[in-house]
Amino acid sequence: MKQLHEKISSEGRVLSEEVLKVDSFLNHQIDPKLMQAIGEEFSRRFKNDGITKILTIESSGIAPSVMAGLIMGVPVVFARKRASLTLTEGLISAEVKSFTKQTVNTISVSGDYVTADDRLLIIDDFLANGQAAIGLLDIAEQAGASVAGVGIVIEKGFQQGGRFLRDQGVRVESLAIIDSLEDGKAVFREEAETR
Repeated sequence: MKQLHEKISSEGRVLSEEVLKVDSFLNHQIDPKLMQAIGEEFSRRFKNDGITKILTIESSGIAPSVMAGLIMGVPVVFARKRASLTLTEGLISAEVKSFTKQTVNTISVSGDYVTADDRLLIIDDFLANGQAAIGLLDIAEQAGASVAGVGIVIEKGFQQGGRFLRDQGVRVESLAIIDSLEDGKAVFREEAETR
């Protein structure tokens, strides 16, 4: 996705060979026009898959998911990382290790909002080691829902998450795949190789 590649190149900051900071447009401050384009692209890629809901994880997956949900005309459900006084019964939970924060969180959704009647599209901002996607797939399986695929805004192709999911037969659609973070810049995989 050219617009996303340009934004990463112009505003992304490479902090190390494993960490790309994109908080100026994706996971702190949000660029609504870019999110709209991202939502349109996910909608285009999954338009024939019978999606009934989008499942994501708080908080950075919410913006691209809401835009995709708006365009696709389906609700968005986000897994919570923290306990809530109002979300206590009928929870479906999984454990997820965060690559950037180096923490383990129990994520949860209400069984009222993800059910066996659903055909889900899972969306997240980054795919590194795949733990968030694996946790969301676990929640979908516990609910009996089917999953059309996983939509990722930025995949770190040099880490094992994408390969692991694809080896498990999961359809992964990444809008930008980065092969390396070296010399202070992101090196993108050619679009032809991602399809």
